[in-house]
Amino acid sequence: MSSAAPSGKGPLQRSGSQRTLKLWSLLLSKSSTRRRFRSSDWLNRIRREICTMKLIKHPNVVRLHEVMGSKARIFIVLEYITGGELFDTIYTNGRLKEEEARKYFQQLINAVDYCHSRGVYHRDLKLENLLLDAAGNLKVSDFGLSALTEQVKADGLLHTTCGTPNYVAPEVIEDRGYDGAAADIWSCGVILFILLAGFLPFEDENIIALYKKISEAQFTCPSWFSTGAKKLITRILDPNPATRITIPQILEDPWFKKGFKPPVFDDKYETSFDDVYAAFGDSEDQHVKEETEHKPTSMNAFELISLNQGLNLDNLFEAKEEHKRETRFTSQCPPKEIISKIAEAARPLGFDIQKKNYKMRMENPKAGRKGNLNVATEVFQVAPSLHVVELKKAKGDTLEFQMFYRSLSTQLKD
Repeated sequence: MSSAAPSGKGPLQRSGSQRTLKLWSLLLSKSSTRRRFRSSDWLNRIRREICTMKLIKHPNVVRLHEVMGSKARIFIVLEYITGGELFDTIYTNGRLKEEEARKYFQQLINAVDYCHSRGVYHRDLKLENLLLDAAGNLKVSDFGLSALTEQVKADGLLHTTCGTPNYVAPEVIEDRGYDGAAADIWSCGVILFILLAGFLPFEDENIIALYKKISEAQFTCPSWFSTGAKKLITRILDPNPATRITIPQILEDPWFKKGFKPPVFDDKYETSFDDVYAAFGDSEDQHVKEETEHKPTSMNAFELISLNQGLNLDNLFEAKEEHKRETRFTSQCPPKEIISKIAEAARPLGFDIQKKNYKMRMENPKAGRKGNLNVATEVFQVAPSLHVVELKKAKGDTLEFQMFYRSLSTQLKD
């Protein structure tokens, strides 16, 4: 590492809470607004952040293990990260060697790419939100300003101005709507610049002057940047989001690909929203229920209504439907016949089957992107001649679960 910096560039400074964008100044400008924010918006934002972190299970993202709640407090159990912030590393030792900077950048892009594939946009990527574990691996943290695909407006863009000024993309500042993925990529480019340079690409004490530099991409790469690094940073810090490099293009960049190691997933922790619902006052059991009698579990009218996508408020805090970890359909066939038909349809797809009364576990012995896909199935009785069949991803990759369900539907036909 070297702490060298060109003249006129001071040491890297921590992003202070006073330098936030207008979202927070608007929310906190009046006491009445502050009360409303704390009582409703704040609680919803916490729940959204928790549910988002539950969805993101990536080796380079801080893992949320469990949520607990009391009448006065909500406790979250996070992965224990001992290496501190990447910011502290740069602040103490200065810029990184190119190989080390590239390794961290590769891990960052892996994590951001995974988040985007789940419809999650971080919107506050900065050195202070990048932690290091005991092995020196990068961990993305703090999804408090993240957005889900459901928040995209009719024009296909996000419109909430938020983030940290030195890292924020020009289109976010201009407040005309922005693509969450492109804005995150810009922030990644700022981070890469800092890792290689030891200082920010855009800096000014005057916030208006700072925004002008960002909007016009007024930055200069130091002389020690390699040609490949300069080309990549220039393509990332493109003020036009329409021509800015995308993550698939970054993954194919020669400088980026050097020494690249794909992420290794550990799926021993299963995603469950049960603790989230319980902590926020919803104690309804979300797991496959145990049978006490040899007949399908009955589903009452209120439970049936809650399955309606328009009436179930939990959908506000989960991923978009094509990324959901469960699905349901109805059938007028006898429950035993339903289970048998699903088993027959799943076996040609290579799944091992375990049946118990009107519940079934289907597991793919071939490991996928995040281990072996495991699907829990249960038949519920709504009326003597009508049943609801529920399929949940118990383990594995959510997108693989969706592909499995589409294949299973084709096999079932009717």
